[in-house]
Amino acid sequence: MRKAIIFDLDGTLWDATGCSVDIWNKVFDKHEEVSIRMTTEISSSLMGKTMPEIGAVLFPDMTEEARMSIVDDFGDEEVKYLSEHGAVLYDGVEETLSSLERDYDLYIVSNCQDGYVPAFLNAHKMEHHFKDIEMSGRTGMDKGENIKLLMERNDIKKAVYVGDTEGDENAARYAGIPFIWASYGFGKAKQPDKIIGSIKELKKTIRVDV
Repeated sequence: MRKAIIFDLDGTLWDATGCSVDIWNKVFDKHEEVSIRMTTEISSSLMGKTMPEIGAVLFPDMTEEARMSIVDDFGDEEVKYLSEHGAVLYDGVEETLSSLERDYDLYIVSNCQDGYVPAFLNAHKMEHHFKDIEMSGRTGMDKGENIKLLMERNDIKKAVYVGDTEGDENAARYAGIPFIWASYGFGKAKQPDKIIGSIKELKKTIRVDV
């Protein structure tokens, strides 16, 4: 049975913060109750969080219904934009995936809204690299639960998770699999099993863990 590599998306395979700032601010302009402006720093700090968590961070004084109305509006606009324009792929992503898929089955699990991972796949013609994907916006579950769900669905017995945040590390621990920290991303990790400073380092690192 082939072994699996499960990827995070933001901060691991691509960087979508550049376009997300503009999209957030356009959405904010449509909602009179919003007084904040999105910045690159704030946007980066939100990476790895689910959409409800993002709403709670940005609009702590609003009702859940009010904050989710804004967050869902953003999610829809972001998916539309990214499906057409894509974002910034980290250097070496295409070559690394092409090399890894010779020996491993590749997957993506992200805490994003429904449609976000397909936008990545479609815009950058990446569908052929991945066997399956899962998103918190589709299942309503957190990343650790979604990793377990994907593994059960695909009968995966041995896998590793690659991500850039402590939340990714916690999710991997919950799912009972090793964690490789993408240190070039947006977050930190406490005790990753391995560290990569570039996606291009993954092929030589992965053989130790999987």
